[in-house]
Amino acid sequence: MNPFEPVGAAQSPPVVEPIERLDDPRVADYTHVGDPGWLQSHDLFVAEGRFVVRRLLEERRFSVRSVLLTPTAYAALADVMPGLTVPAYVCDQQALAALTGFHFHRGCLALASRGRAAVPLESLLETPLIVGLEGVGNPDNVGGIFRNALAFGAGGVMLDPSSGDPLYRKAIRTSMGAALRVPFARLDDWPAGLRRFRAAGFTIVALTPAVDAIDIHAFAQSRPPGPLMLLAGHEGHGLSEAAVAVSDVRCRIPIDPRSDSLNVAVATGIALAMLTTDHTGRS
Repeated sequence: MNPFEPVGAAQSPPVVEPIERLDDPRVADYTHVGDPGWLQSHDLFVAEGRFVVRRLLEERRFSVRSVLLTPTAYAALADVMPGLTVPAYVCDQQALAALTGFHFHRGCLALASRGRAAVPLESLLETPLIVGLEGVGNPDNVGGIFRNALAFGAGGVMLDPSSGDPLYRKAIRTSMGAALRVPFARLDDWPAGLRRFRAAGFTIVALTPAVDAIDIHAFAQSRPPGPLMLLAGHEGHGLSEAAVAVSDVRCRIPIDPRSDSLNVAVATGIALAMLTTDHTGRS
């Protein structure tokens, strides 16, 4: 079910349903918002907080099942509520926390269908800049990288089988909703499948702290024309040798020698900034 009426249709207010009992079957699914395995097995993900829920409703990319929010949060989202055709369940903050088992400061949740969340791999072959992630499991880092990808105009994020779920609640929250906007795909035959991108004309840049790698400033000033893929690896041991072997160039971000490395989300943001700004400083 599409949660919005077709473009041009008369807007109608959402169905507002007050919740007075915690065992109300209409909101039974919300008791599982802290269980990512249950959510995935039921083709669901949860959006948390007014900003993220607003982005979910505005983007119209995912089919929303329902929203659960306090009266205050409902009033704050009043401008995006018209046209919503799924239930808006309203309860007080205490009841919401008791129902979900979490204390959500912004009093606002939504359940949406994952559907075909991952885009076809071929669609990423058509964008000029993508980010590839290998073994990045921490949801804060996954979310931060998606936020960087949106900020610097990356057309998508490609994940290896071991990287974290972009639609995990904490990853969506950390991304400030960017995980709901930036397309992503999983590459099952990682890293061999990266060769498909090289065949399509991509230059694959492996991000590494290795001292013998090329300074990313220097590479950015003389980078070859054509699409680019930035590869970032595991928070601890970085990219695998196999992934580096498939790449075209290894790049490092110069840092103080007293520090061994940067957080992967921070490093990805810096690298994207370097790669999307020419040597004159123009972005």
